[in-house]
Amino acid sequence: MRLIKPILIGCAVVVGLLSSYVPTVAAEAVEAETFEFQAEVNRLMDIIINSLYKNKEIFLRELISNASDAIDKIRYLSVSDPTVLDSKKELDIRIQFNSDERTLTITDAGVGMTKADLVANLGTVAKSGTTNFVEAMSQSENSGDLSLIGQFGVGFYSVYLVADKVKVRSKHNNDDQYIWESSADSSFSVWKDPEGNTLGRGTEITLFLKEDAGEFLDQDRLEELVLRYSEFITFPIYLHKSKTETVTIEDDEDEEDLDDEDDEEILDEEDEEEEEEDDTEPKTEQVTTWEWHQVNSQPAIWARDTKEVSDDEYKSFYKSLSKDASDPTTWIHFKAEGEVEFKSILFVPGQVPFDLYDSYHTKNAQLRLYVRKVLITDEFEDLVPRYLNFLRGVVDSDDLPLNVSRETLQQHKVLKVMGKKLVRKALEMLRKLASKSDDDSSDDDDEDEESDTDSDESEEEENKEDPYLDFWEKFGKNIKLGIIEDPANRSKLTKLLRFKSNKSGDGYTSLEKYVENMKEWQKAIYFIAGESVQAVEDSAFLEKVKAKDLEVLYLVDPIDEYAIQHVTEFDGKKLQSVTKEGLKFGDEDEALEKKREKAYKENFKPLTDYLKTLYGDAISKVTVSKRVEKSPCIIVTSQYGNSANMERIMRSQAFTDQQKTGYMASQKTLEINPRHPIISELNTRVQAQGATDDDTIADLAWLLLDNALMQSGFPAYDIQGFNDRMLRSVFQPGLSVDSLDLVPEIEIPEDDEEDEAGADDVDDLDDIDLSDFAGTDEL
Repeated sequence: MRLIKPILIGCAVVVGLLSSYVPTVAAEAVEAETFEFQAEVNRLMDIIINSLYKNKEIFLRELISNASDAIDKIRYLSVSDPTVLDSKKELDIRIQFNSDERTLTITDAGVGMTKADLVANLGTVAKSGTTNFVEAMSQSENSGDLSLIGQFGVGFYSVYLVADKVKVRSKHNNDDQYIWESSADSSFSVWKDPEGNTLGRGTEITLFLKEDAGEFLDQDRLEELVLRYSEFITFPIYLHKSKTETVTIEDDEDEEDLDDEDDEEILDEEDEEEEEEDDTEPKTEQVTTWEWHQVNSQPAIWARDTKEVSDDEYKSFYKSLSKDASDPTTWIHFKAEGEVEFKSILFVPGQVPFDLYDSYHTKNAQLRLYVRKVLITDEFEDLVPRYLNFLRGVVDSDDLPLNVSRETLQQHKVLKVMGKKLVRKALEMLRKLASKSDDDSSDDDDEDEESDTDSDESEEEENKEDPYLDFWEKFGKNIKLGIIEDPANRSKLTKLLRFKSNKSGDGYTSLEKYVENMKEWQKAIYFIAGESVQAVEDSAFLEKVKAKDLEVLYLVDPIDEYAIQHVTEFDGKKLQSVTKEGLKFGDEDEALEKKREKAYKENFKPLTDYLKTLYGDAISKVTVSKRVEKSPCIIVTSQYGNSANMERIMRSQAFTDQQKTGYMASQKTLEINPRHPIISELNTRVQAQGATDDDTIADLAWLLLDNALMQSGFPAYDIQGFNDRMLRSVFQPGLSVDSLDLVPEIEIPEDDEEDEAGADDVDDLDDIDLSDFAGTDEL
């Protein structure tokens, strides 16, 4: 068994320096022995107290961990000798505080320490009684049953982060009860407890808190820290909590003072006083009661066998861990072996965190690292890659190489090994979820083919939520980011991708399913990128594809095209964009196609030459298309250039450099449809007239280009020129307008001004109220 070995600055030197002490006899009244630390120890203690630990609250974790070790030790000893538990049966840890005396006390029912143990373990920094015990027991045959974390010496001294003075009271079965006390100065004292055996067995540590450590006298704060660091400790942890209640006081003094003569009078007035008594509120007072409350009720289910844990327990554990009210989508529980051994449970949340993508580059997976059920940290940066930052779970290892403060891992190599295993298991979990989803959907299809079902039942089947598709809609973007960021696992992540397609309906399809449904002659996986499903469904690029009854994947998420650039092929099939050059379908007669292509090129050479000369730098070349059916022409991009969708995304970036964007613009090719009547007629006119000075043909040619650009997802080449050509070539002849010159402004007759003035006077007379002048000489 590998043990945690603390590594401190000059560890070998420290052990030598700290192993000795100088005893002196104190006053007889106290009957205590005082031991002085060496000068080097004082310096080292100052480092421990002021520099070693990052957070003051760590002290509570260290003390609870040591207490758990002590109980674990006595329980192990009880296996061979049950009588060791006779002195105290309960194996628990109790925490109590006193606000008036500013003390915090942690008591355990562990193995306890003798006087020699107190001097050796607490008098020597980085000396661990637990470590010695483990080393001794590791040589025995049953050493494999022992599971301890103890680093008592250094962990114990973290108490001086919050305390001025510490008193340790301990009782071992083989010795009397002794007290150890120190103020973290140059000495410590040990004496026999004058109160005798009050503990039965175990250790009681009392901290006299500093002025700035008042937060640890708050029961809510203490409970929060116990839940954070020691929630899954095997033994129960009790906190002494107060509870204030309002109780009613019964007032019996008047009845005791009544004389016999007054009895009759009271009876006569009883009825009258009843109503008054009903209206009078009873007297109450605030009563504070103290009781022991168990804090760590949640079991560490990752330490159990997977067959012993029910689904309800997994769900309950997830909610306790993540503070999420919804159930997890799925989980995986496993034990990793090899270079580093650990147990882990990973969960996929049922709900998406509100800031998952807002802070993607700074948000880490919420995985907690435990060492024998004691929390070490929940702040990881390199354990799993960023694209898995939605994961929740725990990782518990018995032999991680921690530094002396237990707050950081010492070997980065171990983190990498753990990270690889966690990533592999996480992807395995998602793969199983996806496979189960695919199996369920195929079963549903088989049932539909074999028999007809009632309409109501079939609707329920359709409305059934697919767990993986539910995950995909929430966290699919993370998988696509993984395609970009994690080349080592790219093949596994590719199988998790889901896309809309022209044949998927309202659902999704995977690359595996796409390959299964491919035509026998089909050689590539076709996709098209666009702004929305509606935009790509109506695209002219799909005309030939639909005519051949081929499936095309829709890449409508802005990140889709970035991700798919890293996936060149799947299952031996190349991924091909239908918007780029080099599109082939595989069912053509190559010899016949070459002859037809040559004939079209010769026939339309006058038009292609004219258009290339007319457009200039607007396009790179003009060719005859084989991909369009109904449209007259279309714009395609080079094989390795940006598509229209990618250019749209780049233009939308907040910090886009327009000059740089211009350099990265793709080379555009205009493909004309030789069978379209407009193209055929335009070719005829160019051949007949030469079309060198014909503005009408030029306008129509430019309109064709602008139409092709916008239909292909690009903006018009020249917005103002496009506007002028539309007015000149479409609206003017369509409305039979002779000229586009503006007509004269409308003329306003001069009499209209006088008529308006007279009308205003009449309106003023209408506004006069004659009743205002009633009874006056003016009226």
